[in-house]
Amino acid sequence: MDKIIAYCGLVCTDCPAYIATQANGRVALEKVAAQWREMFNAPTIVADSIICDGCLAQNGERLCSHCSICEIRACAKDRSVVNCAHCSDYACTKLEGFFSHAPGRGNCWMKSGVHCKEKS
Repeated sequence: MDKIIAYCGLVCTDCPAYIATQANGRVALEKVAAQWREMFNAPTIVADSIICDGCLAQNGERLCSHCSICEIRACAKDRSVVNCAHCSDYACTKLEGFFSHAPGRGNCWMKSGVHCKEKS
């Protein structure tokens, strides 16, 4: 399976919610939701809210509740960039904020499917 790189740099295909969704694994989705409720102190996370076909999902595909309102995703789509590494404003305050809340996330930026821009 090809990797799906989200606009922010996360690898959707490595995400436990994406993996459980693709396997139609209801029990796995429930487990991920429980872990994320505790990890993120977010009592509203339930299995149905994390069903996801990846950040790059198009019309008719499923998008988890966070990705559907993600301002990084919305910005990248508005700017018609493959991912944020292709944006002239890289790394903007939206991304810096994301990196501060998700250390180690978004470290690898795929450009043209070959090059990787490292974010330290």
